[in-house]
Amino acid sequence: MTTTATTSPPDATPGTPSSTDHAKYFRKALGDVTPNNMGQIKAVNLVLFPVKYSDEFYKAALQVGEFAKLAYFNDVCVGGVICVKQADKETGANRLYIATLGVLAAYRRLGLGTMLLDHVLRQAALAKDKQKISEVYLHVQTTNEDALEFYKHRGFEVTSTEEGYYKQGPDPNAYVLTKKIAA
Repeated sequence: MTTTATTSPPDATPGTPSSTDHAKYFRKALGDVTPNNMGQIKAVNLVLFPVKYSDEFYKAALQVGEFAKLAYFNDVCVGGVICVKQADKETGANRLYIATLGVLAAYRRLGLGTMLLDHVLRQAALAKDKQKISEVYLHVQTTNEDALEFYKHRGFEVTSTEEGYYKQGPDPNAYVLTKKIAA
């Protein structure tokens, strides 16, 4: 785990974020996804996403190395990311699909989502030769304004809309957001 801060302000309640002003006083870290903590990412994803992912999806997450991470706030798992490497059917170029990236609502705006995304983008940029990744993409529900703002602010662009993408939830439609990885 990479820890960024370790002390709390005097007026903080232990274990809970009191405001974004105090965010620098709490421990924030990323950790590997392992068979022993798989239940944590499953539980977080059940709360965050309108999709129930299969056991096979989570088993595959163990094979993507640095493209699957957990986000911890004061040693409690509050988010995570799982990506899937893919070859573009037309060009053969490697792409990285962000299947899940999220942080529980009470822990948003503390930099954890940014830590997760920055880690994935950094790892994508480091890939070389046959593993080189040309772009990163993901789906976001068309009504999820917070997620759209988050990704657009970090250089992603809406490249298409897929109607009926989500089978569950009130909004079945999704935008595809894409970011090119510099060569």
